Amino acid sequence: MNNSAASKRVVVTGMGALTPLGNTVEETWQALLEGRSGVAEVTRFDVSDYPTRIAAEVKGLDPSDVIDKKDLRRMDLAEQYAIIATDQALKHAGLDLESIDLDRAGVVIGSGIGGITTFEQQHERLLKGGPSKVSPFFIPMMITDMCAGLVSIRYNLRGPNYATVSACASSAHAISDAFKIIQRGQADVMIAGGAEATITPVSMAGFCQAKAMSTRNDEPERASRPFDKERDGFVMGEGAAIIILESYEHAKSRGATIYAEILGSGMTGDAHHITAPHPEGHGARRAMAVAIEDAGLTPDKIDYVNTHGTATGLGDIAETKAIKYVLGDHAYEVPCNSTKSMSGHLLGSAGAIEAIATVMSIHDGVVHPTINLDYPDPDCDLDYVPQKKREAKINYALTNSFGFGGHNVTLVIGSVNGTG
Repeated sequence: MNNSAASKRVVVTGMGALTPLGNTVEETWQALLEGRSGVAEVTRFDVSDYPTRIAAEVKGLDPSDVIDKKDLRRMDLAEQYAIIATDQALKHAGLDLESIDLDRAGVVIGSGIGGITTFEQQHERLLKGGPSKVSPFFIPMMITDMCAGLVSIRYNLRGPNYATVSACASSAHAISDAFKIIQRGQADVMIAGGAEATITPVSMAGFCQAKAMSTRNDEPERASRPFDKERDGFVMGEGAAIIILESYEHAKSRGATIYAEILGSGMTGDAHHITAPHPEGHGARRAMAVAIEDAGLTPDKIDYVNTHGTATGLGDIAETKAIKYVLGDHAYEVPCNSTKSMSGHLLGSAGAIEAIATVMSIHDGVVHPTINLDYPDPDCDLDYVPQKKREAKINYALTNSFGFGGHNVTLVIGSVNGTG
């Protein structure tokens, strides 16, 4: 752990999640442990002309249970997801907002693309009816920072408030930033995570044209296949995941339940390619090494790795190489897994849901499986916990997030008992 006299310990006291696997953390975690997939045929729009016709959609959600119907009309779907997950997380943390210093409570929520649903809808209105038909709420509904902005406004949180935008690393960057803000004493409480709602006609078309997504349309539940030699791309997902972070002193003073501790983070750039990772995983391995050093640990202390694990041909191999480079021979003793094998790839909110999965693994002493790992790629030769969950005592874990543009983030999350 960072032992600087000025450094605050930072702990997780609440979580909220809205995912293709369930509309709460409990539902999502249970699905992960059972090895259930959230992937199915797209229902939002006609995908008959698309090479990829499957995705991992949020299901059975009534946003009006949390958000006033008038306000819903002025929010993009991603913003709705962010507020619903935040509402869950605050309740889970038992945080009485009237009893804390709201000047020292902030929000960092990342999104890779932001209000793309709104953008597409308003562009269509422009083309059909001219500029007068575009909503006056178009800009605030569309801009990426508004997930954080609306959460701040709703709960009167007046501390640091902004968005992180780094593609699929966005919400991991958000958690890293929030962690550092508390660690250096600039806030007591931070709401951190991500939200994404990109299952739209243009987004799907763009990723299809990039040939990044699986086309296993006849077997949706088997389409996301991280580390399997028959993998053929990622499966798009959507949703939101929010973590409540507090300084250890603040959490203890109010008698909060502490689920885990954020111990370190590492952030790097590949400086290599707009979509492909460095083939040797240079940026990924530096992110892991920096995070471990930031936590004051050595690589042999790592008990578990929640991988980025997207099921892309280059990405899975590069991440495997990076893990082996950083952990050495110890890498073969460490259980690793891919949440995306079941949730699909939640893009800007992927890092946050995977951080929650890591916290739950530490708290419950169990690692969820990587499903669909039927034919392991010989170049991906680590223990990826295939098909079935496994009990594991975890004191220190890594969770990796990597994004288009060469953005890399690794978080070190620890058991509070393990870290003293």
